Amino acid sequence: RAVQRTVRQLGARKLPTTRTAVIFEPRMTGQLLAFLASCVNGMAVYRQRSCLAGKLGQKGGGENIHVGDDALRPRGLGSRPFDSEGVATRRLDVVRAGVLNSYLLNAYSARRLGLKTTGHASGQGVSVHNFYLEPGDLSPEEIIRSTERGLLLTRTIGHGTNPTTGELSKGAYGLWIEGGEIAYPVAEITIAGNLLELLSRVDAIGNDLEFRSPIAGPTIRVQDVTVGGR
Repeated sequence: RAVQRTVRQLGARKLPTTRTAVIFEPRMTGQLLAFLASCVNGMAVYRQRSCLAGKLGQKGGGENIHVGDDALRPRGLGSRPFDSEGVATRRLDVVRAGVLNSYLLNAYSARRLGLKTTGHASGQGVSVHNFYLEPGDLSPEEIIRSTERGLLLTRTIGHGTNPTTGELSKGAYGLWIEGGEIAYPVAEITIAGNLLELLSRVDAIGNDLEFRSPIAGPTIRVQDVTVGGR
C-alpha cells in the first residue's frame, strides 16, 4: 500500500488556490473523525477547550452524518465491557442526523458538566472505544465518477488542528479529478476549513467502512473546501 501511494504521486503537479469538492479516502476520514473525537472529549469540553462545548442538542453536521462509538462491537479493536472506572460500556450515538447527542465522559468530566458518565474512562482521562461514521450506499468509484471536478485526498502532513476553534489546516497530497476521472497527482497543497462546516457539507458517503483502528470512516465527499496552492 505504501508503494502504491508513492507511485500514485509520481509527476505530481501544483494547484492554484481554489474552493472545490474534496473526496476523503477512508484514512483521511479517520483523521477528520479523530479531530471530532478530540472535540467531544469530556475533559476538553469542561475546560472550554472544545468548539462543541455547550452545544449538546445542536447541529454539528449535515443530516446524513451519524457518528457512533460502540464499545461492544464484536472483535472491535477498542471493544470492552467496562471502562477503567468499572462503568459498563455500550453503543453511544454521538452525532445523529447531524445533531450532537453526547460527549464522551468519565466520572470526573461528567460531574463537572452536570451529566452522567458514558463509560469512556481511560486512565486519568477519556478515550474512544470504536468511534466511526456510519457508511452510506455508494462505492468509492461511484463517488469519484459523480465528481465533475475536485480533489481525491490521499495523505496529509502536520498537526494543524485546533479543537478550541474547530479550525484545521494541513499540508496535503492527492489526485485531481476532471470529468469523473483521475487526471493527475497533486502535491504541495494545503487543506483548510472548520470541522463543523466540513461535516455540514458532506454530500456523499461511501460503503467502504473498515475498522483498521479504533477510529474509522468510509470514503466521503465534502463540497466547497479551501485548497491552497501556488
